[in-house]
Amino acid sequence: MKDYQRHKRRAAARSRSQSLQGRDIAPLPPIANPQRRARAGGSFQRFCETYFPEIFSLPWSQDHLKVIARIEQAVLRGGLFAVAMPRGSGKTSLCKAACLWATLYGYRDFVALIGSSEAHAQSMLHDLKLQLETNPLLAADFPEVCYPIAALEGIANRCRGQLFHGKRTHIEWTADKIVLPTIPGSPASGVIMTVAGITGQIRGMTHQRPDGKLARPSLVIIDDPQTDESARSPSQSAAREAIVAGAILGLAGPKKKIAGIMPCTVIYPGDMADNILNREKHPEWNGERLKMVYAFPTNEKLWQEYAEIRAESLRAGRNGEEATAFYRQHREAMDAGAVVAWPERYNPDELSALQHAMNLKLLDEAAFWAEYQNEPKPPETQDLPLLRADVTSRLSRIPRGTVPAEATVLTAFIDIHQKILYYAVAAWSENFTGWVVDYGTYPQQRTPYFRAAEARPTLADLGPDLALEGQIYNGLSELVERLVRPWPRENGPAADLDRVLIDAGWGQTTDVVFTYCRQSPHAAILLPSFGRYIGAASLPMSDYRRRPGEKVGHNWRVPPPAPGRATRYALFDANWWKTFLVRRFLTPLGQRGALVLFGDNPAPHRLLADHLSAEIPVEVSARGRTVTEWKPRPGHPDNHLFDCLVGCAVAASMAGITDDAAPPVKTRRRIDLARLQAHA
Repeated sequence: MKDYQRHKRRAAARSRSQSLQGRDIAPLPPIANPQRRARAGGSFQRFCETYFPEIFSLPWSQDHLKVIARIEQAVLRGGLFAVAMPRGSGKTSLCKAACLWATLYGYRDFVALIGSSEAHAQSMLHDLKLQLETNPLLAADFPEVCYPIAALEGIANRCRGQLFHGKRTHIEWTADKIVLPTIPGSPASGVIMTVAGITGQIRGMTHQRPDGKLARPSLVIIDDPQTDESARSPSQSAAREAIVAGAILGLAGPKKKIAGIMPCTVIYPGDMADNILNREKHPEWNGERLKMVYAFPTNEKLWQEYAEIRAESLRAGRNGEEATAFYRQHREAMDAGAVVAWPERYNPDELSALQHAMNLKLLDEAAFWAEYQNEPKPPETQDLPLLRADVTSRLSRIPRGTVPAEATVLTAFIDIHQKILYYAVAAWSENFTGWVVDYGTYPQQRTPYFRAAEARPTLADLGPDLALEGQIYNGLSELVERLVRPWPRENGPAADLDRVLIDAGWGQTTDVVFTYCRQSPHAAILLPSFGRYIGAASLPMSDYRRRPGEKVGHNWRVPPPAPGRATRYALFDANWWKTFLVRRFLTPLGQRGALVLFGDNPAPHRLLADHLSAEIPVEVSARGRTVTEWKPRPGHPDNHLFDCLVGCAVAASMAGITDDAAPPVKTRRRIDLARLQAHA
């Protein structure tokens, strides 16, 4: 019996020893070429050329070299870098190579890969795994990383038991995380790579190390963070932009800055990529826009002939070889004036990168400008065209500041900005026929045409000793006093303002607006307001649950006072009311519901026309409904008078004006005895 027990113990010990030997991956193979590895460590470009020759097989363009240098700077010294490159330029491949370069050499100990979706991000991590498992050059020169990975033989369950000289390597190999093996002396020891979709779980992206320390990302790579759907939705674009600014850039933790690389493509004017690349809006990202063609050929006639020959060939079921023959014959003249970014980029059946670019342009011009030039053209929708300068032809010939005889309601809206206040006054009759009575700024500007950023004088000029809140309060006091007065009518008694809405959506001045509306002697007709951006994917305002004491109208609400406030406020669907207002301007003159401007001279309305055309309507479908969403038009930053007229229309609805498409709103009209006595 004793012999049996001894035999059993010896067998168990032998089994444990064999198991440990099988799990222990020591010794590691030697580095095959230390000099090659060292040279690639000092240059990201050389790393790409050395270890991924099949991926980066073509010569680099000057744009590539610029991007490579900026990526290297972000990895080694930090900072943020966003770049828009033409489709097919290899920007995603460069970013995956940058992730490997940063981790294999230990330049970054925690890299977060963010994709447009979780599936996109996991696909990137899968590609990195494939390189670490199958790239023979990486396996030869980075054995401390690749050999332990190869020892797993694709079985992730082996991670927990893997040993190196009797100690666990703590390697992890999952669908959304890689933790490289802990090997003494390895610069990549314990380095982490993890992934997430931009709308997924990003906050709290941390890793608990075996020594108990908490690791946070020090480098984030955000690859193509938007989809076609999100790019066409201003609300989704804004949400993703906010995630980048908040959750992603805060991944490094308190008092630490994260390095970031964002390759992207501008899909739509004003989308997330368009905004991030705008150095005025986001100077921290140092955005670069790269193109396929920097100068187009000057001989348009020959290229038009080429397009006709190619189209005829394709219609006949051929591949356009006749057009290529035409280009070969006239190439010198057809190339004149053209500058392409990457001369080596063209297909085997093409003769040059220029021909390749022109073929893409002929195939789908809108896609070419967006996908390859990063200059997408704004859409012109037939249903809701952009309001351009022709809006100034809609003149009432009624003097400025005069209310038309037919009007029954007079409303105003004030839009608050740091430097100035914008305002508009509009008169309305039933069915929402409207007249723009007046608009402008406080303080009044010295020139009739100006940009808000260049405003002179400003609120600060009128109150240099006041803080911003005091400047806004004083500005509101002065402007409201000028607006709340008897407005002359074409005939009959003067008209009084029925409702004045004041924008309270700018966070820095929300409290000031509420305080002023409560303390003003005209508090009875003043109301703070918030325009809520309700997109196709959002819950429509009509489906909001009605709270006790809440006033409800067509796409607007007046909830009870918020906790801690004594003043009510108005909440309205900004998208719906912008569409509504634009339709007033598109209604033919003379028909019910048309909106017209004061005066008989279109020249003074140039500023208003530009504000009205500063946004683009986009039809977006989601969750079974279609909504017209409004997004900024590139190069037109000021839309404030547009917002003011929208607010005037909302105020008119609150005052009882309805149109045929909207259910009637029952509103009790306020009776002001003092005004009745004054009129008498």
